[in-house]
Amino acid sequence: MMEREVVAKMAASADGQTKYGQSVKGLLTEKVSTCGADVIALTKQVLKGSRSSELLGHAARNMVMQEDSILHSEDSLRKMAIITTHLQYQQEAIQKKGELMLREWRRKLLCFHISQLFP
Repeated sequence: MMEREVVAKMAASADGQTKYGQSVKGLLTEKVSTCGADVIALTKQVLKGSRSSELLGHAARNMVMQEDSILHSEDSLRKMAIITTHLQYQQEAIQKKGELMLREWRRKLLCFHISQLFP
């Protein structure tokens, strides 16, 4: 009988070890799955943060470019205002010169007519 008891105990022990091994294996599989899901979630967050940083970088570069364009436009407007002032001075000078020339031509024409009337 002893042999049978030993065999029964060994079988029970082996069955217990098998159940324990399957239990540990199940827990390990569950933990690995959870860990894998956590790694995937972390990777997604890192990628999202990286994309956000990339978008912020693009926005900052675009803002700097816009600022440069605005400064360049302001400079161009100042130069155009100076040119406009100079053109106004030139227009006034041309107008005065034209008026003087017209008076001179009228005077000469009048003198010519008078000389024709009274030779």
